[in-house]
Amino acid sequence: MSNITEKLSGLKNPLFLATVVVPTIVATLYFGLFASDVYISESRFVVRSPDKGGGAAGLGMLLKASGFSNDNSEAYVTRDYILSRDALKAVNGDGLVARAYGNHGVSIFNRFNPMGEGAANERLFRFYRDKLEVSNDAASSITTLRVRAFSPKEAEQINERLLQRAEDLVNRLNQRGRTDLIDYGNKELEEAKLVARNAAVALSNYRNRSGVVDPERQATVQLQMISKLQDELIATKTELVQLRAFTPQNPQIPVLTARVSQLGQEIDAQMGQVAGNRTSLAATAAEYQRLQLESEIADKQLGAAIATLQESRNEARRKRAYIERIAEPSMPDSPDEPRRLRGIISTLVVGLIIWGILTMLTAGIREHKD
Repeated sequence: MSNITEKLSGLKNPLFLATVVVPTIVATLYFGLFASDVYISESRFVVRSPDKGGGAAGLGMLLKASGFSNDNSEAYVTRDYILSRDALKAVNGDGLVARAYGNHGVSIFNRFNPMGEGAANERLFRFYRDKLEVSNDAASSITTLRVRAFSPKEAEQINERLLQRAEDLVNRLNQRGRTDLIDYGNKELEEAKLVARNAAVALSNYRNRSGVVDPERQATVQLQMISKLQDELIATKTELVQLRAFTPQNPQIPVLTARVSQLGQEIDAQMGQVAGNRTSLAATAAEYQRLQLESEIADKQLGAAIATLQESRNEARRKRAYIERIAEPSMPDSPDEPRRLRGIISTLVVGLIIWGILTMLTAGIREHKD
């Protein structure tokens, strides 16, 4: 028991050295000698689009008053793109990112790929994402982009290229949206034209086949003619009755009798054209009305398709989002990181806390053993 107590008491100084002194010395050497300066380039932008009726506050209300609103959805798309592999590939086309983070002027503790290993694309992407900060203010929809690099010029260049690529992305989305809208309108118009053309041809073929232009109008004309023939028939019959009553030997009686017979036959023939057989106007009216209705509906659809195309073109002109830069990428004139003194003090404080906890634990163990 006494041997254990002696060993535990002998650990006090080494424990202090291991938890406080050594980490503080290492932190002092790292922050004082080895850690490379980090410069932060900051820019701010907002994605503006025609007012969609949404609410906003602050700067958002200011933009809305000028006829624009802030499109949060496209702002988040822009954010995701900046943090994507495609953005890295576009910005690093000439090796800017690889040079900025992997050059030999950077401390081996902070440098990308310090051992010069090959096939480091995925590691470069993770390193690249760690050096970016993209935040979006929900109230004003202002997006802040911060780029960390080991030289102020390279930080500003990467920030500028990212903004340019983000603007290109929004322009591509605009073009795709406009193209889709107009293509949809043109497709609807072509389909409506085809339907209207087929309906007109079907109606024309039926007219030629049946010899009927408009059954309703033709039936009206026929009925008017029948009405006149009936009036004439009545007048002739009246005259015939009077002649037979007063002058039975009048030579006009046979003429009027023949006239009555002819008028009756003509009335029957005209009535047969209006109704009564398969080729009558009444029989053809149903099919004609169906074809005419289809033609009218097709014409209305064609008119609606033309209106839709025009509206699509107008909407394509209105539906245009773009990036408005509020603050250009800054050129930092002094390093923002690392915060050397705070790092050293934080290491000392954490070491003292750990040392105090371990000291209490060892004291508790010693008292328990005793």
